[in-house]
Amino acid sequence: MTAGTSARVGTWTVLADRTSATFTVRNFGFRVVHGSIPVSLGSVRVSADGVVVEAALDLDKIDTANAKRDADLRKPGLLAIDAQPVLTFAADRVDEGTDGWTVEGTLGARGESCPLTVTAAGPEDNGDGTWRVLAGAVFDRRAIGLRAPRFLIGREITIALDVVLAPPG
Repeated sequence: MTAGTSARVGTWTVLADRTSATFTVRNFGFRVVHGSIPVSLGSVRVSADGVVVEAALDLDKIDTANAKRDADLRKPGLLAIDAQPVLTFAADRVDEGTDGWTVEGTLGARGESCPLTVTAAGPEDNGDGTWRVLAGAVFDRRAIGLRAPRFLIGREITIALDVVLAPPG
């Protein structure tokens, strides 16, 4: 959302209990692993000067439907969840295009950070006073220092977000 947009000025709050963050990554070069990460908090602040987007995901509750894999992801060589249990995103720039929004920002995990571009569609009125935004991004896991043989964990991680926002009060 950019200055001049019709979005209501103020802070839109991500409703964590109605928002989902899922991911996919290749495993052993051919199998696709699906997982989810709970959204801890998030907000979209709209002002005449532009938009600020911030979000946090709770890596401590990552779920790939495989307890051993989830335990392995906690290790220092992978996501180092015990030392850094939160994945963060903070937008530097938000632009409206003909097909939706482009949100450029910084992804933080493992004590590392990297640029991330998120594309978003919406918002759609849910009819209950909340708004829905669908968003997604792809990034190279090496950008946050996640090292593993490529045949074990694919380099590209795809993130999908289904975000429900409560408008400013």
